[in-house]
Order: sequence, then C-alpha cells, then structure tokens
Amino acid sequence: MSNQQVAPIRMSDGPAPVWQDNPYVPWPAKILKIVSHTEREHTFRLEFKGDVRPGQFFEVSIPKYGEAPISVSGVVPGSSIDLTIRNVGRVTGELFANYGEGDSVLLRGPYGNGFDVSVFQRGEVVVVAGGTGVSPVRGVVEALSTGEDPSHKHVIVGFRSPDNLLFRDDLANWADRVDLTVTVDGAPDGYQGNVGLVTKYIPDLPLDDPSTAQAIVVGPPPMMRFSVKGLLELGLQPQNIWVSQERKMCCGMGKCGHCRIGKSYVCLDGPVFNYTESKDLLD
Repeated sequence: MSNQQVAPIRMSDGPAPVWQDNPYVPWPAKILKIVSHTEREHTFRLEFKGDVRPGQFFEVSIPKYGEAPISVSGVVPGSSIDLTIRNVGRVTGELFANYGEGDSVLLRGPYGNGFDVSVFQRGEVVVVAGGTGVSPVRGVVEALSTGEDPSHKHVIVGFRSPDNLLFRDDLANWADRVDLTVTVDGAPDGYQGNVGLVTKYIPDLPLDDPSTAQAIVVGPPPMMRFSVKGLLELGLQPQNIWVSQERKMCCGMGKCGHCRIGKSYVCLDGPVFNYTESKDLLD
C-alpha cells in the first residue's frame, strides 16, 4: 500500500447524507467542531441527520489508512453527532494530524443497539464509567440530569489522573444536578479531589432500595468486572445491570467475525448487553 498522504475530503455547505441504501458504502460527514480534552483525546462533532442513540457506534474511515469503530458520545437530533476519539493508531493518528473543522471524514453506521434512555428515566439509577468509557454514557447522563428525580441518579466516573479528565464542562453541569463522584487513579500532592478506583465509591452509594435500582457500567474489562461485583454485593439485581462490551469490533455488521463470542456478535447483539447475558460471554 502506498504511503502517499491523502488530502482531507472537503464538502460544500449543504445537508449531510443520511444512512445509505448500501450499508457497505460510507459517506462524507463534515467536521463541524473539534474539542480538545487532552493531548490524545478530542471530540469531533460531525454533521449527521439520521437516528442514533447513546451507546451505538460508527465506523470512521480515511482512504488508505483504514477504519476505526468509535462510540457516539453526544447527539443533537437531526443535526450532528459527537465522536470522542483517542489518538492511538493509524486512522486516529491521521485524523488528529491532518483533519480540521470544515474537512470531512467517511462514516458508516450507526451500528449496535445502544442504550434505551427511557428505561432509566424513573427511579434510582447508578452509572459507573472509567476513562473513555464515559463517552458512550455521556448522552445517558445528560438525559438523566435533565429528567425526573435527578437527585436519585448516581454517577461515578474515574480517570487516570487530573490531566486526563474528559468533558470537564459536562462534569461541572452534572455536579449541580445529579449525585456525581469524580475520581482519579493517581494525583500529585495537594490534589483536593477524590483519589482511588471507581469501585472504592460503590459501597457508599446512597440508594434507598438497591433491589430496584438500575445500573450502567462501561469501561475497561477489569473495571467493569469489579464494578458489577460491587453493585451485586450492594444489593442490585443482575437483570437491572447493563454493560457495554465493545470487544474487537471491526466491520460493524457481523460479517468479519472478529467480535464473535460464542454465538453472539458484539457489533450486532451489543455492544450494550444486559448483565444476565454478558456474564456468560466468556472470551
């Protein structure tokens, strides 16, 4: 394959294409805005007018560089989507280096089942997320913070360090509405915030009735495993816990088999699973 650089695609102003008749064919989506959270993590706001919900994902592609599955981190219905991307590989490296506002990338999707936000609107809800795992639940937390009984919505988010925090403006807004705990794995001397893994704060959740509370857990596999364990020990019921697997997704359509675990395809049957299903997905 040639290493010749491919110039970013540029589009004239106009309506963004929606889902194509041929799901194998990507379409250009204009970059409306780029928000830098850290040196390696940016949110790209892309023009998109189709239906999408939190927890689903898109395939972002750049000719000669490949494709990468990226979770939806925000939705403006009928207008745009946010994709929060970490610069960790060939596709994302090219995106960070040579694409800016006004350029366009190629998209396929959305794929997966996502979160049904209406399920979590009433009653007590716990959201536990770590690192970039905050991205798929950002839209859920935003909906909970503006919905019914926001004081009964408990959110625990963890990051590697104070410098690695994502969505700082959102965190500030959520802190005024929901029961929010932000923690970091490590911090310099004198740091005034919470320090420790997200699991440290699960036993102290002020739940009125854990047996009826619902929970969402998203993050690295070890973090999800021990977070779910802590929630079960607190009294939550397995059927009331939801997780996002996001394992080795590649094509997005169940054709390549990379994300297959047993009889399940994460890109089709997930990435959002009820815990009663996901606990048997042994890789």
